[in-house]
Amino acid sequence: MKKFVFAVLMILVLVSALGSLASPKKVRIGYLRNDLHHLAAWVAIDKGFFKDEGVDVEVAGIFNAGPEEMTAFASKSLDMGYLGVAPSATGLANKSASVKAVALANAEGSSMVVRKDSSIKEVKDLLGKTVAIPGYSSVQDFLLRKALEGAGVDPRKVNIIVIKPPEMIVALSSKQIDAFIAWEPHPSKAVTMGIGKVLISSGMIWKDHPCCVVAVDNAFQRENPEVVKGFVKAHVKATEYIRKNPDEALRIGIKYTGMDEATVREAVRHISYHYLAKEDDIKEYVKYLVKFGYIKPLDVDAFAREYLDLKTVKDVTK
Repeated sequence: MKKFVFAVLMILVLVSALGSLASPKKVRIGYLRNDLHHLAAWVAIDKGFFKDEGVDVEVAGIFNAGPEEMTAFASKSLDMGYLGVAPSATGLANKSASVKAVALANAEGSSMVVRKDSSIKEVKDLLGKTVAIPGYSSVQDFLLRKALEGAGVDPRKVNIIVIKPPEMIVALSSKQIDAFIAWEPHPSKAVTMGIGKVLISSGMIWKDHPCCVVAVDNAFQRENPEVVKGFVKAHVKATEYIRKNPDEALRIGIKYTGMDEATVREAVRHISYHYLAKEDDIKEYVKYLVKFGYIKPLDVDAFAREYLDLKTVKDVTK
């Protein structure tokens, strides 16, 4: 009888183990609302690339801006997510969350927009004006300040306020603000609606600048390194799919943003989709974060090495 009971228990243990091996690991992810920078995430979900790599993705949060997503990381509500370099690096530097960038999501893809009938013709004309950004320490905040300084304008002499991107076009149209800078497709939507015009694109401010990354909670990566590799492999596959299948990627972008084809088609023209980040570019962001007091002075080289994981992408693209 004892042998029988033991045998049954062993069978149950074996079945349980096999079941856990067969079941994909659930990964709670987040991304920004209607942000075409995160198209690779939607493509990977839509085409089943995550499942192909044994990763069961659960969308645990859709956020209005990167700092909101970092709050979710801090509360351990997310395992991985798509968001900007600046807010993810800020969260790590300020020790509000422990994350690492395991891949780039996109480069460029933001624009500064003014009203169609605006007298603002150049960046220097923003002196004394009200300009909206998605959030302080966001990539767009960095780009605005970089553009102002490049035009010889002290950022302190511009009224910089925070408005969530879905509300920016209304604020511009009603003259609550003079300009905004946001990620695509919001700038293109302002143009196709006949409300705004692009003053300057982010590529003109900093050519081929990194924008969004795939971030992972450090503890999750330590405990699930192979799952993270599977996720990144799916992300790489999705990024390459966007390049090779632009029409299908466009359809997916329309599906997830709910915006019209003309807007999405215009928007993706301004975004570069690739997955390889450069350490020097990350350092550029970190120096800015220190300069404007978003993070305390630190060893930029050491921090960049702590924040950026270049090995995972190299491992999955061998």
